Amino acid sequence: MNTTSIGLNKEKAKNLTVSLNKLLSNFQVYYQNLRGLHWNIKGKSFFELHVKYEEFYTDSQIKIDLIAERILTLGGTPLHTFKEYSELSKVAVGKNITIGEEGVQLVVNSLNELLHLEREILNESADADDEGTNAMMSDLIAEQEKTLWMLNAWLNKK
Repeated sequence: MNTTSIGLNKEKAKNLTVSLNKLLSNFQVYYQNLRGLHWNIKGKSFFELHVKYEEFYTDSQIKIDLIAERILTLGGTPLHTFKEYSELSKVAVGKNITIGEEGVQLVVNSLNELLHLEREILNESADADDEGTNAMMSDLIAEQEKTLWMLNAWLNKK
């Protein structure tokens, strides 16, 4: 049989798990950056950003779990080591960022990288007739586009 237990082409599902593991790796680095930003923020925007970063990393935990579970649903194995994450991630690692604008810019850059990966997976999942992954990517994209709009407004960018 050339299909998975959920009726998808096995080869296309396998390729999707590779792409989803790249996304998972990038989300893990993004998550860890948010933790560091939350812990280290200083200055006049401390109170608003401390809370916002916590909101973002709490939300990221949920998304990380959803991505890992989708990988399992497709018959793959989610990556789970920091070594694997750092090898696959394109999200820049933020270290010792204490200034609000620098932290928010790191989040903006990270979300742009995540969006790029999610759009690639959206196309790949459409080609595989994988509505589950497709819907997940659509939801992530819509939410992150709105978040980018708000963060760019905070940075006073167009």
